[in-house]
Amino acid sequence: MTTESRPLWQPPLVPPLNQELEATMRARIDGKAKPPGSLGRIEDLAVQLGMIAHPAPPKADKAVLLVFAGDHGLTEEGVSQYPSAVTVAMVKTYLAGRASANAFAAAADVEIRVVDAGVAAELPAHPDLIGAKVRMGTANAAREPAMTMQQARDALAKGCALAIAEIAAGADIIALGEMGIGNTASSALLVHRLAPAPLDECIGIGAGQDDPGMARKHAAIAKAAARSNASSPLDVLREFGGLEIAMMAGAVLGAASKRRPVVIDGFISSAAALVAIRLCPDARDYCVLAHRSAEKGHDIVLAAFGAKPLLDLGLRLGEGTGALLAVPLLRAAARLVTDVADLSDVLAGNI
Repeated sequence: MTTESRPLWQPPLVPPLNQELEATMRARIDGKAKPPGSLGRIEDLAVQLGMIAHPAPPKADKAVLLVFAGDHGLTEEGVSQYPSAVTVAMVKTYLAGRASANAFAAAADVEIRVVDAGVAAELPAHPDLIGAKVRMGTANAAREPAMTMQQARDALAKGCALAIAEIAAGADIIALGEMGIGNTASSALLVHRLAPAPLDECIGIGAGQDDPGMARKHAAIAKAAARSNASSPLDVLREFGGLEIAMMAGAVLGAASKRRPVVIDGFISSAAALVAIRLCPDARDYCVLAHRSAEKGHDIVLAAFGAKPLLDLGLRLGEGTGALLAVPLLRAAARLVTDVADLSDVLAGNI
């Protein structure tokens, strides 16, 4: 079957949450053996998890972090201080168990899967590496579309399938992380078009830039934005996205389609989630915003979600580090629903 005749991937059906359940869940949490509201935003999280899992009780025991890696043709324009070779080096570091994400995952009891979404190199086989490469990195979005429409759809489909496979294997929580030199530039373009927001307000220092580097980054991103007036989610993803970003967007949709919470990391993961909810607005209610990134532009994405993140620690590493730190909060919120006694039972001496 040729690419042209291949059926186009469509987003999976995402069941909308029954918003009428919110009052019921809130009353249930208020009836626990504690003053109403005394656990603050953990109570809000418990309500969200309860609504997602309904009619079953929420469960947050097994969490899996999917770290998607991909390279960006925009690095040819000098948008990063680092070469694309660093993406390969970091993938090897994850597989060796020595990256920050590995350390945080061990601390939070979260399993890691490393996914080659579009690294611009052939990676040696490794038992912990999932080969899902769509192409050897994206094209230079300042000069041409980052990928074809079919490649964008393939990346979405693969991310969706990976999340669904982890859920079929027992995952209660899907967390997202990424690695890709140049991906803050790609994310800035996505947020600019899909939030939408002024371009300059979406561009941050990424992995670190001096003043000349920031000037190059702004110029390259502006050049890319001027090349295309794309505004629909798939067109914007095709023109400016990264393969790892597209797969994260697909993973959001996959997790939501199976009624599982998906923990969104920082700026880049949030840009991917923004693509997902523009494709399927009902996916929004399955997203848990882990933290407020120090990367410029993240507040714009958070505003687009209408959400307040759980943590604000000044993080801007990526890799899923913020999402990993948030996972224990989801576990605590789920156990608030399932393990904490009702106040009525306490007062009646039924404990």
